[in-house]
Amino acid sequence: MGQPLVVLNSAQAATDLLDKRSNIYSDRINAPMVTDPTLLDWSDFAGMLPYGDLWRRQIRRLKIWLNPRAVRQFEGLQQDEARQLLGRLLNLSSGPGLFQKVKQQFFFTIGSTAFKLSYGYRFKSDQDPFYVNAVQATHNLFNAAMTSNFLVNAFPVLAYIPDWFPGTSWKRTARKWRDQKNLAIDTPYKWTKHALLQDDEDIPGLSSADREKELKELAFALFFGGRDTLATAIVSFAAAMVTNPEAQAKAQAEIDSVIGNATRLPVPSDEPQLPYVRRLILEVLRWQPIAPTGGPPHGCSEDNTYRGFNIEKGTIVMGNQWAMSRNEAFYKDPDSFIPERFLDPNIAPFPAFGWGRRKCPGMHFAETSLFLVISSLLTTFTFSRKKDKDGKEIVPTIEGEDNDLVLGLKPFEFDLQPRSKKHRQLILENIPK
Repeated sequence: MGQPLVVLNSAQAATDLLDKRSNIYSDRINAPMVTDPTLLDWSDFAGMLPYGDLWRRQIRRLKIWLNPRAVRQFEGLQQDEARQLLGRLLNLSSGPGLFQKVKQQFFFTIGSTAFKLSYGYRFKSDQDPFYVNAVQATHNLFNAAMTSNFLVNAFPVLAYIPDWFPGTSWKRTARKWRDQKNLAIDTPYKWTKHALLQDDEDIPGLSSADREKELKELAFALFFGGRDTLATAIVSFAAAMVTNPEAQAKAQAEIDSVIGNATRLPVPSDEPQLPYVRRLILEVLRWQPIAPTGGPPHGCSEDNTYRGFNIEKGTIVMGNQWAMSRNEAFYKDPDSFIPERFLDPNIAPFPAFGWGRRKCPGMHFAETSLFLVISSLLTTFTFSRKKDKDGKEIVPTIEGEDNDLVLGLKPFEFDLQPRSKKHRQLILENIPK
């Protein structure tokens, strides 16, 4: 019943198959709720394309736009968005609901950065129609892709049940989401399509209509691929600082020694001089993996064997990043937040961006955004624990939300304050006009 499934619980197995055999482990096997033309009808979404010519064209475009040299041109944009975030955080008041307010600002910052990259458009606020539509379409896609959310994902034949049949309200949901998806990807593309088309090369045999459709999907994929994943990592960073104040203090001391105490804000060129901050970011990505099940699963396109096991063509292959992050053979005391573990040259960075030919093509852009946002927050703010009526610190319990492709955290209590009046002034002086 259904397709065979292989779950890779070790980094070695993921490397052996998804990296070293990427020629046969780079397919996508997607949920019918997402791809069926009568449902969400999003089979051309760039992040979930099957292995083939269209996928190769899209990846080639992304590598041209987002290779290590090309992304340097976007550092000013990323820096401005990080500094806008600092200014907005100054206006938040402590107390009930702080978690949701701060989280909302993290998500808006990353979403704004990704949208400006994709379309050249800056959101006016988090109520901007472009932003609201894009966020809704993103949430719909996440929900549709979860096998456990819709029975049709386990039994594709259900897509052919007529709409009048009892219990088919999910089909109306799919069509509603399809309309929202079309609105989210069509409207901003029409606003900016001339700029995108000007930068893209002609491909022999590809009609202008197909070219526009591919670019439209690719532009939205940049927003989709960046917002929820990176913003979730920054929420995890906040949780790590609240529960591990000694790590926060150590990172702040390093920043102060390199760029000065409240003298300026970090820039990308500071990263090599901030090794502890770099290790702290690596540990955030390991401690709370963004995609515990490894993101969209890979598909095997050819019969093969591994360690005596036969793996059939069409097998769904998932990299269990949660299990890898908790492997005590590699990470001693894995539930603890210990940036120093990456001082050991034998401990490789956690595979947060995936494997093989399906590795996130925007990882270089993502790494710069993470560094600028996290180092800027460490420079100017302190995340601290709430206190009870007796003045004792309350250590929050950090728990993940259930049933999602991206590991969001349940709300936890904390305080957020500028490190000093000088740091508050530093923020105000550097908010982009």
